[in-house]
Amino acid sequence: MITARGLVQTFHTGRGKQAKEVQAVRGVDIDVAEGEVVGFLGPNGAGKTTTLRMLTTLLKPTAGTATVAGYDVATQSVQVRRSIGYCSQVGSTFSGAFAGDEVVDHGMLYGMSRRDAVAHGQELFERLQLDGLWRRMPKNMSGGQKRRLDIAMALIHSPSLVFLDEPTTGLDPQARINLWRHIDDLRAKQGATVFLTTHYLDEADALADRIVIIDRGEIVASDTADNLKAAVAGDLVDLEVTDGSQVATARDKLATISGSVEVEGTHVRGRVARAGKAVPGLLRDLESSGISLESIEVARPTLDDVFLTLTGRSLRDAEAATEDPAQHRSEGGAA
Repeated sequence: MITARGLVQTFHTGRGKQAKEVQAVRGVDIDVAEGEVVGFLGPNGAGKTTTLRMLTTLLKPTAGTATVAGYDVATQSVQVRRSIGYCSQVGSTFSGAFAGDEVVDHGMLYGMSRRDAVAHGQELFERLQLDGLWRRMPKNMSGGQKRRLDIAMALIHSPSLVFLDEPTTGLDPQARINLWRHIDDLRAKQGATVFLTTHYLDEADALADRIVIIDRGEIVASDTADNLKAAVAGDLVDLEVTDGSQVATARDKLATISGSVEVEGTHVRGRVARAGKAVPGLLRDLESSGISLESIEVARPTLDDVFLTLTGRSLRDAEAATEDPAQHRSEGGAA
C-alpha cells in the first residue's frame, strides 16, 4: 500500500544572511503492506510529520519517490487523495456546523451521493459511539467525541488506507483506550491499512503490527515491537540496598551478570540478559555475602528503551527543542 524510496524534504528558512537550508527528511525508505497497522514514532523534529505530509500529498518531496495505494504522490496526487483517509493532528471539522452535515459534505467531496453519504455517515456514527450527535456542533462535543468525528470524516468514503496523525493527543486515558478499540476495528472489520503517528508508546505497542522509528530525518529501526525490545541488551534489574555501606559489594555482584552497572544512592542498576533465569542466582549470591535488600525490581525493555539505545534520546521527549518545519505549514485537506 505504501512504498517510499529515498524521500527527502528540504526547507529554506530565513532571509539574507539568516537564510539556511534545513533537511527535515533525509532519504527515507518505507514499505507498508496491505492490511498492516504501522506505528510511526519519533519526537518532534524527527521528521515524522513531514514524511506523513509527503505521503498524503500535502508536501511535494524534494527528492525521492513514493507510491501510495498504487499511485505516485508527485504525479498522481488526486488519485492518492481519493484513495486514502486522513485524520490530521489538529482535526478538520468546522466547529459551527452540525456534525452530520460535516461528514456528509466530506463524503460528497469524494463523489458520494448525498443519500449514500448520509447512510454511511450514520453507520459510522453508530460504530464510533457518536449516535445521537448527528445534529450537534463540534464546539459542543467532548475531546473524545471530536476525535471520533475526525475519524468518521476520514472513513466516510471507505478508504483502503487510513493515515492517523496523533489521533489521541489531548484525550483523557479512558477516551484514548476507547479510541484504540475503534482504530483496531479499522483492520479487523474493514480490512483497512493504517499508518499511525503517535507519541504514546503504549498506543504503538497496543495497536501496531510493526514499529517504524525516525530520528533526525532518518529511519533508524523497523520491526515488531517485541523484536525491537528483544534487541535491547537485557532486562533492567534495580537493586535497592538497605545498608549504604554495602552498595559497592552489591555493584560488584550485579556486574558478574550485567555488562554495565550504574549506582544512584542506594540503588544499583544494570541490564541483564534473561533476567528471569539469572536473578535467582544473584539473590543467593547477595544473601551469602550478607547483603540485605530493601527491594528488587525487574523491568522488561520498553519502546522508550529501544529509542534511547538506538539514538541516545528518549522517545518521551515529545517537546524536543528542534521542531519539524512541516508543523508550521498550514493544514491541508485530502479530498
